[in-house]
Amino acid sequence: MTPPPPPNHRTSTTRFPVAVDDALRNAGWQPGRWDMRQAEEWADTLRGHVSPGGHRHAVLPAAVEVWAEFGNLPIVPTGPGRNIAAAAVRIDPLHALHAPRTLAELGRALRTEICPLGTDGTDAALLAIDTEARVYSLDHTGDWYLGRDFDAALAALLTGNRPERLTRPQDAAAAHGAF
Repeated sequence: MTPPPPPNHRTSTTRFPVAVDDALRNAGWQPGRWDMRQAEEWADTLRGHVSPGGHRHAVLPAAVEVWAEFGNLPIVPTGPGRNIAAAAVRIDPLHALHAPRTLAELGRALRTEICPLGTDGTDAALLAIDTEARVYSLDHTGDWYLGRDFDAALAALLTGNRPERLTRPQDAAAAHGAF
């Protein structure tokens, strides 16, 4: 017979690791949360915005799903980070309303379309998602790959897993001494 787990031990009953599940529930998330009205308002606002240079936002199905499930929740980590400081997350794509050119340029470099999700961390790095649902962070230090989908990216941010820096091929060659 297996002994019962200690009283402070629990396992997640959702698709997330326990630390991520705790942060989400503290923010008011629960399985099945879905605010499509808010997601549609954001989509309409992004579609209607044109930068002074004529740039427009891509609105992607993967982004709309993230907005509907996690929009406007103040998601704060419940513990320290593993490799770097754990980061808070706020899903509100309008934080990137005036960045369609920046996101479009990243999309061109990655040969995909990029759509804003919200922000991460105290420095408010922009979070974005591509057509394959991969998630990125853009800040003053560079562009970062966070995960293959939003769940993986959220886990990386809330647990402080070091993201992968995006580099151009010539940047990678220079880093290895080849010019």
